[in-house]
Amino acid sequence: MPTKTFFNLPEEKRQNLMNAAMREFSRASLADASIANIIKDACIPRGSFYQYFEDKADLFFYILEEHSASNRELMMSMAVKHKGDLFASSAEFFESTLHRFMHHEHRDFARNIFLNMNYKIEYKLILDVKNPTTTERIRDFYRSYMSLINRTGLNIRDEKELFHLIKILRAIIIQNFIQFFAGEADYEEVLRNFALELDLLKRGLYAPSSDMSE
Repeated sequence: MPTKTFFNLPEEKRQNLMNAAMREFSRASLADASIANIIKDACIPRGSFYQYFEDKADLFFYILEEHSASNRELMMSMAVKHKGDLFASSAEFFESTLHRFMHHEHRDFARNIFLNMNYKIEYKLILDVKNPTTTERIRDFYRSYMSLINRTGLNIRDEKELFHLIKILRAIIIQNFIQFFAGEADYEEVLRNFALELDLLKRGLYAPSSDMSE
């Protein structure tokens, strides 16, 4: 997380550094990104950078959390819009986010995130284990989000199962974003694939015993 020194900067200087970082992380993955490029673009000394952030990963995950927060807000609004229908709200969230990625000014940033996805990046999207403030915020989000879900018709027994169902949906969403950015499927095909996978979850994968005996 940024230091207090960073937050005490004038808004224009903070935004200038963020814009420079976005350009660099849109150009390269976290592993290949260069602090030298960021500070040159932002016109700040290297020493100043380390007064604001621990390292480039600290800066990267701060930006990632800011973007993730807006996605969580969208998930909440979709759940309200669809009266708690988990599958309908997930479908619209996926399509809306995919469409935004296609036309967003930071499309390359999103592309680098998903094409360089690993355990740490995936879980930083939802949970920062080093930051208790972020951790509690994410927990609050899940409590609030799950409270909006209409469980009528869902074959789940308790909140734990609902939480894991949401995790499964998140994994499907991420995997389809990866396929899109990797060029394995175009916009329409990704939407069809996601719809099919949602339908498989809704129908279940275990055939009725009467069918299995035939």
